[in-house]
This record gives sequence, structure tokens and C-alpha cells, in this order.
Amino acid sequence: MNTATLEASNLSTTASQIDLGIGGMTCASCVSRVEKVLKKQPGVSGASVNLATESARVMLSGPDDAETLARIKRAVRDAGYEPRSMAAMDEDSNERWHGIPTDFLPVLAGLLLSAPLALPMVGDLFGQHWMLPSWTQFMLATPVQFWLGVRFYKAGWHALKALTGNMELLVAIGTTAGWMLSTWLWWRAEPGEMVHLYYEGSAVVITLVLLGKWLEARAKRQTTSAIRALHALRPEWAHLLPDGIKRTEETDVPVDELLPGDLITVRPGERFPADGTVAQGSTQADESMLTGEAMPVAKAVGDGVTGGALNGEGAVQVSVRAVGAQSVLAHIIALVQDAQAGKAPVQRLVDKVASVFVPVVLVIALFTLGGWLYVGAPGEEALLHAVSVLVIACPCALGLATPAAIMAGTGVAAQHGILIKDAQALEIAHRVDTVAFDKTGTLTVGHPRLRLIEAAAGVDEVAVLQAASALQAQSAHPLARAVLEAAATRGLTVAADAAQDVQAVSGRGSLGTVQGAKLALGSLRWMDELGAAMGPLAARAQTLQDEGATVSVLAAQGESSAPDPGSARPPEGVQPYLGRPGERLIQWAPLALLAFADEAKPGAAAALAGLRAQGLRLFMVSGDNRGAALAMAHTLGLRADEGEVIAEVLPGDKAAVVQRLKLGEREPPPGLVALAAVEGGTPPALLARESGDPAAGPPQGGVSPLGGQRPAPAVERGGLHTVAMVGDGVNDAPALAAADVGMAMSHSQGGSSDVAMHAAGITLMRGDPMLVAAALDISRRTVSKIRQNLFWAFAYNAAGIPLAALGYLSPVLAGAAMAMSSVSVVSNALLLKRWKPPVQR
Repeated sequence: MNTATLEASNLSTTASQIDLGIGGMTCASCVSRVEKVLKKQPGVSGASVNLATESARVMLSGPDDAETLARIKRAVRDAGYEPRSMAAMDEDSNERWHGIPTDFLPVLAGLLLSAPLALPMVGDLFGQHWMLPSWTQFMLATPVQFWLGVRFYKAGWHALKALTGNMELLVAIGTTAGWMLSTWLWWRAEPGEMVHLYYEGSAVVITLVLLGKWLEARAKRQTTSAIRALHALRPEWAHLLPDGIKRTEETDVPVDELLPGDLITVRPGERFPADGTVAQGSTQADESMLTGEAMPVAKAVGDGVTGGALNGEGAVQVSVRAVGAQSVLAHIIALVQDAQAGKAPVQRLVDKVASVFVPVVLVIALFTLGGWLYVGAPGEEALLHAVSVLVIACPCALGLATPAAIMAGTGVAAQHGILIKDAQALEIAHRVDTVAFDKTGTLTVGHPRLRLIEAAAGVDEVAVLQAASALQAQSAHPLARAVLEAAATRGLTVAADAAQDVQAVSGRGSLGTVQGAKLALGSLRWMDELGAAMGPLAARAQTLQDEGATVSVLAAQGESSAPDPGSARPPEGVQPYLGRPGERLIQWAPLALLAFADEAKPGAAAALAGLRAQGLRLFMVSGDNRGAALAMAHTLGLRADEGEVIAEVLPGDKAAVVQRLKLGEREPPPGLVALAAVEGGTPPALLARESGDPAAGPPQGGVSPLGGQRPAPAVERGGLHTVAMVGDGVNDAPALAAADVGMAMSHSQGGSSDVAMHAAGITLMRGDPMLVAAALDISRRTVSKIRQNLFWAFAYNAAGIPLAALGYLSPVLAGAAMAMSSVSVVSNALLLKRWKPPVQR
């Protein structure tokens, strides 16, 4: 990684973003100042600065280049901060001097110089009145003030030049005032006179602030431990096997040099260096750091492996599939970094407060000074009270309250297989009161089996399976895989060109030509739209559905009499001539029924029961037939009689269902067939929209049937409910985007769809419905920590500043309180690292 991490946006070929480390930030005022500086730069469309990670994400309106990066870094440096590489920010500093961390040496020096000054304060507690000579106090305090405290003067000066304020400015003004007052009193004293000086206040305050900042830095490093742990998963080297052309023996190469298609060997106890497929051997893989799954996963030939997973007892050969930024581990790291780099909506309030915090404190300090002088207090006493106000005021805790909690929460969630895309998803998730699940692959295993083939009279069952396999050979749909597996079990082979002109009709099935015959394989609903006469197969199809099977129909085109006008519905994109009554034309004739069976995931029923116990509304949204949906609902414990099952929903219409759930409407919107929905085919309004009739108007909820524009969250649109949608495939992406919080779940075949992951705010790395409750739980706990931190940060200042102004706090006590406020906020956030999913407690 070079001086900054440059990442092109996934959504645009021109826009880009830069991740840049920012050194020297200490408080929320610094964050506000850096953001203002960055946003003023030419070509910068936005900037988000994170105090906890000491980094900035800069969004550019055009492509990045060396000049743009140099200009941004120069602006940061001119503002008084140090631009750093993200690689340097991620590294832990292990430098030591005689066993002492080098970053602790300034703190140690301050403690050694300040201890003698603070000794008289300790003696007063035991009735002893010790006093160091004035010149000794001066010699001890001056190095602390102007050597160890030089950082406060530098940062404060840069803030003054920018007409802003920060914590360093408050510390510099307050401690300098105490040091100058002490020097003035010493200069005015008679020779040999022992006067009461206040050097100890300034020196101890600076030392305590340095100590607090050191403790805060250590705590902040712990909040980023999840990122460092993920980086550490990838090995540095890989064992590249010979290719028989350029290499004749095994060669160890850096992982960065691996290419897709390379064949590598992974020995027992080593980590897989890249994503790939097992080509030879078998083993077990520990994927706990990636998915949170505690049990090793068996891997055999053909199974996928993930880079970073720990190989078990077997040596395997792996064909590399993805490396570098395209690997699963890189995607996980990127998602966690994105979540930690973003700002939660509540942070906007903090930023507004921080922008006026320092000026307000300076005004309060002046009023404190004037007020004490007005009531007749000595000048040094009035000045000390004003110094206490300056010292105790701390915008640091305000700046750390939100990002520290978000970093800790997203980090521990990632360790348990929950990837949170951004801070907004984290904050909205805690308000979720409705959870809608896709059925296949989310609540079910997603690996249906072809249960039986019911052929029409005179139709050969083997020929049906052969034809269906040809149509489905290139499809990734779970039902297509079931057909191909059944064909393979019977020893049937399908040639690559067995079917021609194959078309996938969304939400319905497939069309194609096999051995010169035009065939369609799809749902009963589609057959009804095509006008296929099911005949004796209709009753059998109904029986299979009542038993919970998913039924598909293989139909062929043939000559028949034309139906009455409008009684047949052609497939999407196909407009055959319907003809006049009695005219001979091409129609569809069913050849066979294919019945599929799927199983509920282990633990799915318990997961739904746990969510219900939390008072959440539950729904299952499925494109499957009514009978199969009802049967699965009964297995899962869903209450169909209360409208918790919505079936026969086309993929593009799932988004409209989500919109209705936001508004508290359980009945299906017009155009959707669900339980207790319109019987007898597709409603006219939906047919009109599908055929492009403008008179039909837009779909319900302002969402197009194919997903369209992402609607605003319910919390912004005044919706009655906050909805989370859980899905696993491409067809779920519109619904995931339409929900307030989308959750993309990995399915049993290894990973959720990339489209679903991009549409979702949260990715569940295991296909375990229990993770839904865990994701909502960590969201609630993280938001709770944010609220706790903000409360204490505001309460600390709201109580501390008046106490200091009224004279109840000395500068030393004020400095100690200020130093500990930031440490306490970060420490409270770190308690999230002890979190475990509810099922593991």
C-alpha cells in the first residue's frame, strides 16, 4: 500500500475515493476542521473523518491522480495535521527503549518531573506542609510546559490561524496562564520569601493529559484489532505446483503473485492463501475467523475454500479462483473498514456541538475570571478558576463517543460472521420491529431434490428428465440444480448444445428448443398464463402442492383450436398470435409434472421463535406455490392464519411487499398473489403493467416490479414499521434494497450473491437464521453504547464546567477528570468486545 489507499468506486467509472491516515487529531473539533479543509479542495465531493481510526475517507468527483492526492495531503499538512499512509496507521508500534514503549517516554518524563511538584499536595492530606524552593519548582515545571507541552502549542497555533479551536488550545491557554501566574508571583516576591506558586497545577495537568492520550491511543488500537486480525489471516507465501511448461517443480511464491487458475498445495495446519476449489484430496477447514462457525467444515474435491481459512489434517491441492481484492477475505476487510470509516447519523449532532464547543468554553472562562474578580476574589484565585474551566472542558470524549462504539461493535460482529456495511445500517437495525424472510435458501436448505416426475399419458419419464436437463443445463437456480442432479443420478448425460435459444423468464421458468421441439419448463402459474390445458394433471398437481411440494410443468408447443380472445396469457416477451375462435394455431400442451422437495434449515424454527419472543413481526415471502409455502410455514412455526405467509410473489414484486409491510399492511398489494389473494390468474392491473400499458400506473409503493429506485427508509417516509428483509440471491436484491435494513445471507453453496451483498446493509457470512437475531442484538448493544458514551460525554462537560467555574475543582483535579473522560468513553466501548451471539451465551 502506498501513501494512501486508493479505491475506485463500485458504482461509477469516474468517481473515486481516497483513504488517508490523519495524524495529530485529538478531539471532535479537529475532526470538524479537517473535514472543512478537505471539502474545500478542488474535485472533492465529500469527506468523512473518523477520530477513532485517525483516518479520512475523501470522495472525489472525478478519477484520482497523483496531483489530486498531493494537493489533499498538502492541505492536511497546512492545517496542522500529518497525512499518513493507511498501512502505517494499521501497524502496531513495537519500538522500545530499555523495555519501555517509545511512545510512553514523554509520559514517563512528565511523571518524573511532576511527581516532586505534586508531593506537597500529597503531604497536605497527612497534615504535612512541604514546599520546594521556587527556583526548583520553576526548573521542574518549565520543561514540562515548553518541551513536553510543545504539541499543545503547535496544534493550538494552527487552530488559531484557522480561526477555530481545539482541545490543545484550551490546554495551552490554561496551563500557560498558570505557569505565567506562578512566574509573576515568584518575580514579585521578596528575596527568601516562600510564596505559594501554582507550577504544579500546569505541570500535572500537562502530564495527566499526555497520560490520558497515551491510554486513549492504546484503547483505540484495541478497537481496530478486528481489522488487524483479519489482515493477519492471509499467509505471505503459497506453494505453487509445477505446470509442466515453465515450472517443473513446486515453487514457493508470494501470495500477491498468484493468478486465477494456478494450482497450489496446502499442507496440514497451513492457511489457504487464496479462494479456490479443491482439485485433489480432502480435509477439514476452520473458517471461524471468517464466518464465526466454530465447527470445522469438511472439504472434498469440487468444494470451495476461502483464503485465510485454516487447513485441517489433510494435504489438498487447490485451483485458485480469486486473489487480492477479489477474494472473500478482501471483501470482508473492505466491508468492516467501510463501516468503521462512516459516520452514524447521530454523529451529526455531535459535530454541530463540537464546532462551537471551544469558543463557548473560552467565553465561559472569561466570564468566570470576570465574575470572581467582580465579587472581590484575588486575581490569582480568579485566574485559577478560569484555568480550571479551560482544562476540564473536553471535546475529546464527544468526538470518540460514537466512532469508538461503532468500531468495537462492527469489529466483534465481523468476528462472529456478521458484516455491517455502514454505520447507518447499524443504527437503523436497532429499531427493526418487522423481519421478512425469503424462503428458499434462507429458511430452507436451498438444495431441493427432484421428488418425482408425473408424466402425461404416453410420455416417457426418462425423456422428460433428459429434456428438462437440457433446458436447465446453464441455469444456477436451485430447482435447475435439482434436475441436473437427478439426471446425473440416473446416469443421463446432457450435451452442451442439447438445447438451443434458451431464455430465462423471470419468476416463471425457462423456454428453449430441444431436438426441434419448443419446450417451456416453469411454474403452474406460468402455465396458466400460457393457456396450457392441464387436464388430468391438474388434480395431481394440486395434491402434490398440498403435500408441500414445489411443482413445475414441462410443456411443449403444438397445434390446437384457438381460445376465446384474451383467455391465454403469453410468456413475458413472447406475443404469439391468438387467432380467431376455431382457428388452428400453436398452443402449449403439458408433458409432465416435476415435484421438488426442500427441507427447513436446522435451527430455523428456533430462530423464528426467538425473534417472535422479542416481539418482532415475522413474515415469509416466497415465489413458491401456496401449498408448498403453507407446508413450510407449518414446519417453521409461522402463523399462516395471521397473514405471516405471502406466497407466489414474483421476484420484482418482493420490493412492493416490503413497502406494504412498512405501512403495516399485511394483505398483498394489487398485482401480487398471496394467501387469500385473487384466484384465477394474474390481476388485470399487473398484466397491464407487464405489457407496458401506461394507463395501469406505477406499481404499489412507487417501486417498479423489477426493483427500480430504492425507496426511502420507513423512518424517513413516516412508515409505521421498520422492516428488515433477509434473502440470499440475486432475485432478492430489490427487496433487500427496499427494506430499511437488508440482510444478505450466505447460502449452503458458499456465499450470497454479490448483487445481494451490495444491496444489503448487513451480510451474514453463514446461512444460519440465528445470525439474524445476533445482528439485531449487536446493533442494539452498539447503539446503547453510543448513547451511554454521548450521555457521559455531555454530562461530564455539563457538570464539570459549572463546578470548575464555581471554584469547586482545582486545575489538577480538572486535568485528571479531563484525561479520564476520553479513556472512560473508549473503555466503555471496548466492553462490546466481550459480546457473543445470544445462542452462544
